[in-house]
Amino acid sequence: MYKKTVTILNPSGLHARPGSDFVNLAGKFNSSIKLWKVDRPEKIANAKSIIFVLSLGIKKDTVIEISAEGNDEVQAVDQLVAMIQSGFGEI
Repeated sequence: MYKKTVTILNPSGLHARPGSDFVNLAGKFNSSIKLWKVDRPEKIANAKSIIFVLSLGIKKDTVIEISAEGNDEVQAVDQLVAMIQSGFGEI
């Protein structure tokens, strides 16, 4: 398992469009990928499901953790973190 913590930077948080971009990127990897708010670790979402990702209600400045397990886990987490750090083109 490989995981990283990252802060959501874009003003609107992980709403429909960036959420969809996130899920689409996650879906390109074979690994099982999950994410959760650091302050609510009991609510874990499948990163490949838009419904689960949006259900977390992730807003700007929320700290989340992304974990992956599988043969491409490092690439998956690193690319998803890079996408978040880019602000999804909103900043």
